[in-house]
Amino acid sequence: MTEKKTVITRFAPSPTGYLHIGGARTALFNWLFARHHGGQFLLRIEDTDRERSTESAIDAIFEGLRWLGLDWDSEPVFQFSRAARHVEVVQELLRRGKAYHCYASPQELEEMREKARAEGRPIRYDGRWRDRDPSDAPAGVKPVVRFRSPDEGETIVHDHVMGEVRFPNEQFDDLIILRSDGTPTYNLSVVVDDHDMGITQVIRGDDHLTNAGRQSQIYAALDWPVPEFAHVPLIHGPDGAKLSKRHGALGAEAYRDLGYLPEAMRNYLVRLGWSHGDDEVFSTEQAIEWFNLESIGRSPARFDFAKLESLNGHYIREADDERLTDETIALMTRLEGWKTDETFRRKLVALMPGLKERAKTLVELGKGAAFLLAQRPLTCDDKALQLLNPDARALLARLVSRLEARNDWAVSDIESTVRAFAEDENLKLGKVAQPLRAAVTGSTVSPPIFDVLATLGREEALGRIKDQAA
Repeated sequence: MTEKKTVITRFAPSPTGYLHIGGARTALFNWLFARHHGGQFLLRIEDTDRERSTESAIDAIFEGLRWLGLDWDSEPVFQFSRAARHVEVVQELLRRGKAYHCYASPQELEEMREKARAEGRPIRYDGRWRDRDPSDAPAGVKPVVRFRSPDEGETIVHDHVMGEVRFPNEQFDDLIILRSDGTPTYNLSVVVDDHDMGITQVIRGDDHLTNAGRQSQIYAALDWPVPEFAHVPLIHGPDGAKLSKRHGALGAEAYRDLGYLPEAMRNYLVRLGWSHGDDEVFSTEQAIEWFNLESIGRSPARFDFAKLESLNGHYIREADDERLTDETIALMTRLEGWKTDETFRRKLVALMPGLKERAKTLVELGKGAAFLLAQRPLTCDDKALQLLNPDARALLARLVSRLEARNDWAVSDIESTVRAFAEDENLKLGKVAQPLRAAVTGSTVSPPIFDVLATLGREEALGRIKDQAA
């Protein structure tokens, strides 16, 4: 009986920018698959493009993964640091006759391309150094090393999403695996790293499907086992076009700063291209339990901000008030420069049940709570100013004397006083509550007004009402 192999997946971003939303979903799928099988999720930074790879991009990738809660299981591997190992494998391929030196000059290669264009053929290297004797090499030319791709038959990729994909070998030219400056190329480095890291499943975007064919040939040439592949269709915008910034192709940290909760992002991202029946809302624990490769669809998923906001609103309503308070304060401190203390924090916790009923993001929670930090006299928004007409200001002047007569300032005491006042004025409660809300918050939207007054405290609440009373 053969021993069952431990599942090992990897996420392998290039650090040339932020952790974009497509990359975040790829990382999530790999993480879920590894966690479902009790395996390992590894991280590899493919930093071989030295000009475009930056430390800030690496930090952004780490930070984005941490924010999403996608923990990796050992120290990250940096591809560039493994260049000597990649070159060693190139030498092995040369020894096996599976690779060769190519001395074609840039001018020859350009002529080759021009001829292919003129004849309407795909632009491919024509194999001119494939079987030539190295003694023919021109003096002083540093060669590249090319992989000797099979020129007959076909390469078959068994893909968990795309099914059986067949590549006629004639469509592959002889790939450069070592540049003339001695640096290895992408497809070679990926194969060596995935083999050495013990990767069992390669889950990535379907823009890498052709690479899977090339990489399968390299595995075979080295007599290495080929990992299982799952190529996931890319994410498109709501209009079906390739995802761009206007659709939501932002970095993970941008979604954090827009006020989304990581658990909402995980739930939303896993549903972009994967499904479990008709379930839309489910916990990360359920996603780990249910996730499989066979339920990934073959069609591109469509990114929908409205769905994401709705889902985030659900998670906000379900979240613990203390946690929401701390995350809102942290976010608004970073974005708006809030200066808060423990007194403010306690007030925000008290108001959170009312604030989170309508909010879809932490930013909305912050904006809804900003009145707590406002200095007197408040600056009212346009809608609040429209409410505070002369009649409303006169009404507030009469109300404030009633409220001043109360020594108790509990929610129930405030509510009974305002309700009694509305009855005496022969008005519906809303006709009193609306200008009252505008006076104490500067807005027409807030948590329940009696909670607001109680949280502000007697002195501050009465002061704000007097500022707007006629």
